[in-house]
Amino acid sequence: MKDASAPEKKILVHMCCGPCSIYPVRILREAGLSVMGFFYRHNIHPYTECRQREETLDQYAETADFRVIHQKDYQFKAFLQNVVFRESNRCSCCYHDRLKSTALLAKRGRFDYFTSTLLYSRHQRHDMIRAIGESLGKSVGVPFYYQDFREGWKEGIAASKELGMYRQQYCGCIYSEAERYYGKGD
Repeated sequence: MKDASAPEKKILVHMCCGPCSIYPVRILREAGLSVMGFFYRHNIHPYTECRQREETLDQYAETADFRVIHQKDYQFKAFLQNVVFRESNRCSCCYHDRLKSTALLAKRGRFDYFTSTLLYSRHQRHDMIRAIGESLGKSVGVPFYYQDFREGWKEGIAASKELGMYRQQYCGCIYSEAERYYGKGD
């Protein structure tokens, strides 16, 4: 039972898009956490896709009444330089960048926890995300809040369709875009 006199714990949630945020936001709030979002943009290609995801998240945040911090700039070239010649391990590099940015921001903002909507997707490498998040949490000093949100996958999809949200067709990077539209081969 939640102590009404205890201050609400704050969690910073890396949010890749609006649709993936629906279920985690609800579950985290039901757990008694005060949710704030963080939109990381360097990995999303092309820029028009980045803007569309960002606008959809902002619209949902307004509807669901939570704030979103937006990463400044669009350093897509730096993202590519970080993963080039590491394409087979690009997801690990990308998870690390997104979660590290979230953890550092959570520390500066004095959040009690940080997490990611990546834990909602059935298409992400869940164990890798958890391991990276927990490691970063220890090194930064803000605990990584682990919860498997995949059980709400269908609920989130149905809600996003009902809300008429833009639903992206690939994870975000140029490599995932190519895989989505041209297949897994080279």
